[in-house]
Amino acid sequence: MKKIGVLSLFFILTLLISACGSSDTTVKEKGNGSATKEKNEKVYKVGVDTTYPPFEFKDGNDYKGIDIDLIQAIAKDQGFTIELSPMDFGGIIPALQANQLDVAIAGMSITDERKKVVDFSEPYFDAGLTVVVNKDNTAVKSVDDLKGKTVAVKKGTTGAKYAQDNSKKLGIKVVQFNDSPAMFQEVSNGNAEALIEDYPVISYAITQKDLGLQIVGDRLNGDQYGIAVLKGKNQELLEQINKGLANLKEDGTYDEILKTYLGE
Repeated sequence: MKKIGVLSLFFILTLLISACGSSDTTVKEKGNGSATKEKNEKVYKVGVDTTYPPFEFKDGNDYKGIDIDLIQAIAKDQGFTIELSPMDFGGIIPALQANQLDVAIAGMSITDERKKVVDFSEPYFDAGLTVVVNKDNTAVKSVDDLKGKTVAVKKGTTGAKYAQDNSKKLGIKVVQFNDSPAMFQEVSNGNAEALIEDYPVISYAITQKDLGLQIVGDRLNGDQYGIAVLKGKNQELLEQINKGLANLKEDGTYDEILKTYLGE
């Protein structure tokens, strides 16, 4: 009888402990008739070039610009978190390849060459290259007037590629810089006769302050900007980006972002 009593007591205690455990599990899993999962939000590292206003720039301790506002709005719309990683533009694709970044938004033109290593979102901005000279320069009125002259470009950009690919045809000497301000200065101080830059970037820069520069001639091409992920990787994220971008265009948020930096 003693043995049976002890065993019975042990059995009852085991049931009580099990019941308590099941109750805790039930509370954790209960909700709207179905199990709920613990929140484990993914944080994506986003490469940006903060020397590229109006798309990306630093204002005090804050990062601002079309690209910054756009990727933050997409993340909010799609329910994921981003961590900005500022760097030189030329290092962004290598950083994607080295798995140091998950995504890049940096006024990056969609090109066949870049498509070999990255997958792009749907285009989010129509850009295009233009020729820029010192505001006192009256000799250069178009790209055809650059023969025998020095042209400044920013490393890794489509402007740099255009100048290099056409240097023999145009008869120009190409000098490269790591950032836009240094490139602008090279032309404004007369060390280079011209620079080639994306139209919205240089247009914004000239309207914001007196750089001593002017735009001449027609646009050289019709570039479109895209958001990039490493080719064959983060396809689910790319789908979210495209969906978020479409939602922002539909609800008017996209237009409001552009208006903030480019006006009407």
